[in-house]
Amino acid sequence: MADLFIKQAKQYADARPNYPLQLFHFISSKTPAKDLAWDVGTGSGQAAQSLAGIYENVVGTDTSLKQLEFAPKLANVRYQQTPAVIPMEELEEYVSAQSSVDLVTIAQALHWFDLPAFYQQVKWVLKKPNGVVAAWCYTVPEVNDAVDSVFKPFYEIDSDPYWDPARKLVNDKYATIDFPFEPLEGTDHTGPFKFVTEREMSLNEYFTYLKSWSAYQTAKEKGVDLLRDDVVEKFKNAWNEDGHDKKVVKFPVYLKIGKVGNM
Repeated sequence: MADLFIKQAKQYADARPNYPLQLFHFISSKTPAKDLAWDVGTGSGQAAQSLAGIYENVVGTDTSLKQLEFAPKLANVRYQQTPAVIPMEELEEYVSAQSSVDLVTIAQALHWFDLPAFYQQVKWVLKKPNGVVAAWCYTVPEVNDAVDSVFKPFYEIDSDPYWDPARKLVNDKYATIDFPFEPLEGTDHTGPFKFVTEREMSLNEYFTYLKSWSAYQTAKEKGVDLLRDDVVEKFKNAWNEDGHDKKVVKFPVYLKIGKVGNM
């Protein structure tokens, strides 16, 4: 998974959306204590930065040192590169002691993980019984009818052969992903719960976002430029139709959240 994002690490840091404050307020309201959060697959630190304003300490782990280089340096955040699979006996060294973590977050990354092995680690580090695990993904960007009509075939047809099969879990809004945790107080299921994040973008910034896709990099390595001249021209015409360069781009966010219980 890490290899998919190394070459476009800067584009990822520059163009990927941050997540809405409402998402973090909802998640943090479910953790009785706010001593330590573990952000897994932290990448360039989009989620870790927000968690740092709520939790006393944050550990952000990722397999990609290149992505971690672009993460914001904050006094209460420790970034840690890890192997693709952290041995259980080394989990305390990389993350924290057993039953010491209040919250585990996974932003736009759970679909890449070896879930049985990862969930064993989550259950080991979380405080019992109310430690919380929250995983979310965001789906395709929404701009306006003109731009979205160009984006639809670009995503569903042009880029489709170059996505990893795990991407289907994102297309399904995490509704079908294995998530063996208990519903939180006040909820009768573990999600997905819907939020929306927004980012103002120019067309160039929108293109930078598209270039940050793993599918874009995979296609490029196969000698295919997904943003070939005719596609770029279609996007330009649609984008400029209303005469405004900057546009609010919406990303629907889908959250799975639960507590560890006495597992």
